[in-house]
Amino acid sequence: MIDSLHAIVRGLLLGLLTLAVSSRGMFAAQPCRIEIVEKGSGWPVPLVELRTTHHARFVSDNAGVIAFDLPELMGRETWFDVIGHGYEVPKDGFGSRGVRLTPEPGKTLRVEVKRTIIAKRLGRLTGGGIFAESQKLGRALDWRDSGILGCDSVQNTVHRGRLFWLWGDTTIARYPLGIFDGTSATSPVQPLTKFEPPIRLKLDYFTDAKGMPRGIAKMPGSGPTWVTGYVSLPDKTGAPRLVGSYMKVKPPLEAYQWGLCVWNDESANFESLRILWTKSDATPKPPPVPEGHPVFWKDERGKEWVLFGNPLPTLRCPASFESWQDSSTWEVLKPQESLGSAADGKPVKLHSGSMAWNGFRKRWVTVFMETFGKPSAFGELWYAEADTPTGPWGKAAKILTHENYTFYNPRLHPEFTPSDSPVLIFEGTYTMQFADKPAPTPRYDYNQILYRLDLDDPALRPVQ
Repeated sequence: MIDSLHAIVRGLLLGLLTLAVSSRGMFAAQPCRIEIVEKGSGWPVPLVELRTTHHARFVSDNAGVIAFDLPELMGRETWFDVIGHGYEVPKDGFGSRGVRLTPEPGKTLRVEVKRTIIAKRLGRLTGGGIFAESQKLGRALDWRDSGILGCDSVQNTVHRGRLFWLWGDTTIARYPLGIFDGTSATSPVQPLTKFEPPIRLKLDYFTDAKGMPRGIAKMPGSGPTWVTGYVSLPDKTGAPRLVGSYMKVKPPLEAYQWGLCVWNDESANFESLRILWTKSDATPKPPPVPEGHPVFWKDERGKEWVLFGNPLPTLRCPASFESWQDSSTWEVLKPQESLGSAADGKPVKLHSGSMAWNGFRKRWVTVFMETFGKPSAFGELWYAEADTPTGPWGKAAKILTHENYTFYNPRLHPEFTPSDSPVLIFEGTYTMQFADKPAPTPRYDYNQILYRLDLDDPALRPVQ
């Protein structure tokens, strides 16, 4: 009798389990693939958000793909707001920018967006889930993320035949407080074989014993360490030395110490060389230091200098390791504070950015973020040119805009392309910080986004 009851119970449990598995299967349908492409070129467009009327958010990955999987909207005509930061669809009769789609499991839908900015978005360089939406659909499965979820403000230099990368505060998965003493990686000097999306830029991070990216600038003192003025300089023997300036920071964003640091090639860490300044009542402000993005320049007499600026030069010294560490060789420069807009002549105040010599234009070029721009206070980027790095710089053209979002510390990558190429590559940090309380964009927030600027674009003629 007991055995019979046990058999009945086992049968009922097995039936319930089978029903549960079957029920789950009903809802575990294959996602609908939504492709976001640029009208005209057909290029995939990363970082385009589709938002439903009940506030579900989907953002295209580096392949311009969204894996739509909401069971409540499968088979239903659905309105999606389209938010694209320079990529848009036409407004409807009520002024809303969006599309109506009917998602179906396993179906592919396409949304065409018009590019309204001069720069072309290539994709995300850092963070997790770079191809996550594609991977949900069984594609790009060979791509492996680094374990980093967010990286702030890049610095780059070529050292010993490799391109060295350095970032500030870094977000990781295991705890809200991440890495606050710099992360770093290397790549080939020309890491991309093409300059159209989807891009795949593999970074070889410096890692700990567990194979996870680690801090590389553990300087004494409390608070984060930020490294800037990152450059490789020859010493008196001709050997390259990788160097930088560092600051120690305390809340909210106050630098209380500046110093010089040198890379140890054996331990793969920065080590403090000497302290330049510590905040005190007697010295409340730091002296000029070699900070920002360095460039090399030969003057009319053939003497080579390294210029430090963010974006325009504020300091220079002879281009050697010995001169860099000797502050008596440093010369302070006064850059332009604003440039005229090519569109209306109004002044555009420079905030942060970088510059480089451009072989195609045969001029110096800069991409910079505007101070208190519109529509985003710190999300408007401009392009300008000059005959010499110290100026005068000509009129500026806006090349990139954001919808209540920040895009700061843009960095040019002249080493990515041949010297005579009309293609100019730059990146910057995409973040909700300093904007008007936007919802952070999943996966993309606090990460580096890469753009392409075609210098033969007719839209740039007013500045040339």
